[in-house]
Amino acid sequence: MMNKVSPMKEYLFINGEEVQTTEYSNLYSPFTREVISEIAVATKEQTEQAIEVAYQAKDEFARMPAFERAQILENVVLLLKENFNEAAEIITKETAKPIMFSRGEVTRTIETYKFAAEEAKRIHGETIPFDAASGGVGRVGYTVRNPIGVIGAITPFNFPMNLVAHKVGPAIASGNTVVLKPASQTPLSALFIAKLFKQAGLPDGILNVVTGPGRTVGDTIVEDERVNMVTFTGSTSVGINIRNKAKLKKTTLELGSNAAVIIDKNTNVDNVIDRCVMGAFSNQGQVCISLQRVFVHEEIYEEFTNKFVEATKKLKLGNPFDDETYLSSLISPDELDRALDWIEEAKQSNANILTGGKAQGNILEPTIIADCTSSLKVSCQEVFAPIVTVTKVKSIQEAISHVNNSRYGLQAGIYTDSVSNALLASNELHVGAVIINDIPTFRVDNMPYGGVKESGTGREGIKFAVEEMTELKLIVWNQN
Repeated sequence: MMNKVSPMKEYLFINGEEVQTTEYSNLYSPFTREVISEIAVATKEQTEQAIEVAYQAKDEFARMPAFERAQILENVVLLLKENFNEAAEIITKETAKPIMFSRGEVTRTIETYKFAAEEAKRIHGETIPFDAASGGVGRVGYTVRNPIGVIGAITPFNFPMNLVAHKVGPAIASGNTVVLKPASQTPLSALFIAKLFKQAGLPDGILNVVTGPGRTVGDTIVEDERVNMVTFTGSTSVGINIRNKAKLKKTTLELGSNAAVIIDKNTNVDNVIDRCVMGAFSNQGQVCISLQRVFVHEEIYEEFTNKFVEATKKLKLGNPFDDETYLSSLISPDELDRALDWIEEAKQSNANILTGGKAQGNILEPTIIADCTSSLKVSCQEVFAPIVTVTKVKSIQEAISHVNNSRYGLQAGIYTDSVSNALLASNELHVGAVIINDIPTFRVDNMPYGGVKESGTGREGIKFAVEEMTELKLIVWNQN
């Protein structure tokens, strides 16, 4: 039976119902540090119950016609539009993401589910010319794509609604069932979406949300044999651990990054400053493709650096619910302490803090650092904070070498008016995407998205995620 929920308590969502548990944890506002909710902590047994529910529902859901799955997703789009402000406020409440960026995330989430609805009707195979082989004469064949089964989805805190959509949307579109574990700091967005899906007509058991720690909920999802695929966005270390535990399960892993942009000598600096500010400091720098490293040609280095610092100093810090706020708190006090430690390491290594570098209460000032060596944490690790380094280079080739000198390879950008340099960067940058005349933080939700090296495996973007979440089957007819 459905349990009556206190406004301050959030339960598990299994088989279309809210399920109580014996333990709850406080959810704190990153900005005020006040308790904003009590969140159910699932047991291993409850996680296994959610998996079993999804497992039992998978065959019937796989037989649901594509137009019906598409209609459910279209209904979610309409419900999100109707509940737009509430959705944005939930994101800001649990993440301290400034409300201007939360509204942007809800807009993208609506688009993501719209793309999923459209892709639900475009899942198809191809015919195979068997008579191209001498042994194939008299036979015809074609491929179909079938849902993979139960998908375990593990999502991060930084885009708690849209990154859930990037896993749930294509899973539903392709006829899979889902067990979703949201990040511990951002369960409210996931539970909100699950309830919208029920309202939209999704059958019970197709989408189940289980909240709790990774060592219990996450490990159970990854190791259970009834789960056919794991899709994860988060840190590289956790991703590697998931892949090791998943064994032969299919995995899509969107992992770490220290994304870079190259700025060529003939670039109009005034045209790129605002984009670089947005790329480095939106969402407090807590973006997988946040601009972390800038490599500027020596001929315009001083002009760029001065204007970049000047624009950064104008950003408003404060309450995330204020419409004018551009930066607010990092997701936790531990993350603030870590970021300050990394800045201090840079200072001790004679790097130059051009602006920022300090905390205002629980908010880290947007920080620009020059004269960094490649071995400093702010350069070579994923900073996930409003910190960006600026480095002077003599040539595009030197800049490309710096960008590639990384364990990561998610996206990179280059500003240039030279077709030759754009092509050089396109060919030689070892990343999942090269963005020409823009920052690496560019993403729209229908593009293939993913990285190389320690930035992960597989691709998201609804069409491409559907391919990851389905299995190719060949059908051969012998006409002889």
